[in-house]
Amino acid sequence: MISVLQRVREARVEVDGEVCGRIDHGLVVLVCAERGDSEAEADRLLAKLLKLRIFGDDQGKMNRSVQDVAGGLLLVSQFTLAADTASGNRPSFKQAAAPEEGRRLYDYLVQQAQAMHCAHGAVQTGRFAADMQVHLVNDGPVTVPLRIAPRLQAA
Repeated sequence: MISVLQRVREARVEVDGEVCGRIDHGLVVLVCAERGDSEAEADRLLAKLLKLRIFGDDQGKMNRSVQDVAGGLLLVSQFTLAADTASGNRPSFKQAAAPEEGRRLYDYLVQQAQAMHCAHGAVQTGRFAADMQVHLVNDGPVTVPLRIAPRLQAA
């Protein structure tokens, strides 16, 4: 799975002029399932983003996680993260999971995040496959790409 984490002071997602997800301080997570991804990659992605120390401590050093600061999560599906721009001027998205599989893995990630993070902060979402407008105030700015590749099976 591919994701881009943005530490934010506030963020919201709108679809057709209506807010469908909103958080105060926390992380906006743009996420894309790729071909070959499974629940295992979603679990590893969630574990990493919940523990990643990108929030400041009392000395201003990035030593706290989103859980440590009781920050929210705004999970937004974005298949364009799988763009291959190696040749030509039009990106290819062939590495993105098929829409049905992408939705299934996104929904799984959201459910797991709600189950694991609810005691620490809000979990909000965009709307899968919708034309969304994401509004955010990037704090820092801090933006971190994160890729969780499928683990190879031992022969």
